[in-house]
Amino acid sequence: MAQWTSAVGAAQLARLLNSQQDRPAGPGTRRPPAYRSLADGIRLLVLEGRVPVAARLPAERELALALSVSRTTVAAAYEALRGEGFLESRRGAGSWTAVPAGNPIPARGLEPLPPEALGSVIDLGCASLPAPEPWLTRAVQGALEELPPYAHTHGDYPAGLPALRSMIAERYTARGIPTMPEQIMVTTGAMGAIDAICHLFAGRGERIAVESPSYANILQLMREAGARLVPVAMAEGLSGWDMDRWRQVLREAAPRIAYVVADFHNPTGALAGEDQRRRLVDAARSAGTVLVADETMSELWLDEDFRDGGMPRPVCGFDPAGSTVITVGSASKAFWAGMRIGWVRAAPDVVRSLVAARAYADLGTPVLEQLAVNWLFSTGGWEQAVELRRAQARENRDALVTALRRELPDWEFEVPRGGLTLWVRAGGLSGSRLAEAGERVGVRVPSGPRFGVDGAFEGYVRLPFTVGGAVAEEAAARLAAAARLVESGATGAGESPRTFVA
Repeated sequence: MAQWTSAVGAAQLARLLNSQQDRPAGPGTRRPPAYRSLADGIRLLVLEGRVPVAARLPAERELALALSVSRTTVAAAYEALRGEGFLESRRGAGSWTAVPAGNPIPARGLEPLPPEALGSVIDLGCASLPAPEPWLTRAVQGALEELPPYAHTHGDYPAGLPALRSMIAERYTARGIPTMPEQIMVTTGAMGAIDAICHLFAGRGERIAVESPSYANILQLMREAGARLVPVAMAEGLSGWDMDRWRQVLREAAPRIAYVVADFHNPTGALAGEDQRRRLVDAARSAGTVLVADETMSELWLDEDFRDGGMPRPVCGFDPAGSTVITVGSASKAFWAGMRIGWVRAAPDVVRSLVAARAYADLGTPVLEQLAVNWLFSTGGWEQAVELRRAQARENRDALVTALRRELPDWEFEVPRGGLTLWVRAGGLSGSRLAEAGERVGVRVPSGPRFGVDGAFEGYVRLPFTVGGAVAEEAAARLAAAARLVESGATGAGESPRTFVA
């Protein structure tokens, strides 16, 4: 690690360490020496992502005062962490967190298994549901009826079909954010949108601040673009963002871009409050950071009290001109992953720059799919299709939660009020070992480190609301079987399944 990218103050680290005292120790556990307890506490904070990797830790004297322990205790803890690969130091620069070289980021992506490969495997790797019929078929039929005039053209629309750009702009305006078609670019899914934004604003070596954890495929996209990721830990539970940490990172790391999912965050399901959104926009504006707000989950609220307008104002509502906030939307989560239509909302000059750069990428988005989404928006079919999607996700969520609580009562999670994913602390087990064991018992599950930067979140797995009923019950039973394999040490060559916890 070349240098630190954020910092954790002594008082903040002391609060995080003290919060661990509520977790019970295992039966028969003897109290370790003070320095060992401190080292284990910091190590667990790093592995759970509550302290980011590459975060500068307070000086030994400062932390000793904050914890009311001797400086010798802190020095011994830091030395132990250095020996284990969780701390790096350089004279004159201080010490910052790290992860051991033997904890690589999982290389395999979250691509879904092809249907013919599923067989008896329950695939929990992909947070996507089948298409909400009959609306997919109706939309394609409607698109075919609208296609003939476009078929007489070259078919390249780098900014998107004018009709769809206008419709998306009208939908933002209806949400209270006046928007012109010139502020919209249609893309090939949300991934295409974020890829274009990263290439325009963040060249190789530029810093991008990301929530920790965050969406695995976006993190990998940014890594492959050569970005330097700066993780910002989420607040505890489902309470959204830790604004003190965000302000600190934006001020000290000065990232070119900050990527956030404020609406039913993937993977945690957290929903950021309106005041958090306002303060983050203000902090990004002050730091000169481009704030990319991913809204792909925004319509997937599942609790009924959202029906009467209980959702917070969109992030771009605090920057209507789009000078600081670039919004990304998509049909892929709310409607169907096979409908690869996304969009960007930004200032007109930003949209023009994105469109100009597109000539060197994909030239444009398929016309037929744009016509299908436009048909859904213009006929009211979108709202009815999304209502079907909510009902299915809600039923699946409740079935999965019930099954997990029965089969794996030691696993910890909070039930999100929307989105498609459950973020689960796996009872002290390694998420990577659980993923490996799951393959053996017929359930495919992504481990927590896929959603972190530099190997954090080893104690977590992400479970999507993609199965329900008897399949959800069987998935939980197979996860319990995988957990028993990990506990017995039957996965991995001679490695303890619990070595990552304090």
